[in-house]
Amino acid sequence: MKLKQHTFGAVLALFMLASCAQTPAEPESQRLARELRSLIGTAACSSDSQCRTVAVGAKPCGGPAGYWAWSTQDTDAERLTTLAQRQAAAEKREQEASGLRSNCRMLTDPGAACVAHRCQVNVPSPASRGAS
Repeated sequence: MKLKQHTFGAVLALFMLASCAQTPAEPESQRLARELRSLIGTAACSSDSQCRTVAVGAKPCGGPAGYWAWSTQDTDAERLTTLAQRQAAAEKREQEASGLRSNCRMLTDPGAACVAHRCQVNVPSPASRGAS
């Protein structure tokens, strides 16, 4: 009887382990984007002249998925550029593998400004977006 209980317990444990859902691996582009955000940090600034933008991600039709603001005050520009290029390339590979499509709208660099001592991407005014 004890042997059956041990066997049943072992079989139950085996099934429980086998049924555990595998957590999918984080896509490389997301890992690199997180690393990029960490490198940018708070994007601290004291003037607009310290603020820049970096193109990030990739759209399936080409071009960047967006722009992030960063500061020359505390960020290694060469490392940032290299990491952003790696992240965009990884995202493009992932999109090609999945067959993802997009609206193909090309984004222009909005520029960045120092607002409350942090570099931020410029937000277009309603007039520049065609609103009245």
